[in-house]
Amino acid sequence: MDSNVLFVSPHVQDAKSLAEILGSTVVHASSLKDAVSRLRTGHFGVVLTESKLDDGNWLDLLELTRRLGTELVVTDAWADAQFWALAINMGAYDMLAQPFHGAEVRRVLASASSHQAGARSAAVV
Repeated sequence: MDSNVLFVSPHVQDAKSLAEILGSTVVHASSLKDAVSRLRTGHFGVVLTESKLDDGNWLDLLELTRRLGTELVVTDAWADAQFWALAINMGAYDMLAQPFHGAEVRRVLASASSHQAGARSAAVV
């Protein structure tokens, strides 16, 4: 995967697990406020966020990621088909269930990264 991942979650251990799965550095934001600050100062191809945060939720990040041209992937321990359909219909790129499964995480985030890079290239042409 060729772009940076911002992981928004209050759970530090999940960030460490994600970094191990991806074999790369994952920037961790522990709150919505922290994520907004990091998105304003850095470039991330993909934002992976918990569905619920102490100071907001995934919908709060959706509009910001759209404006930045960044793909949003939502994660939730209780993800089901109905929530997945809602997230996709609202504009999220995809959803990952928890606990994280390495192959699925790599597949979804690589696909989101490729999609984001392709969209960016098409905008330049």
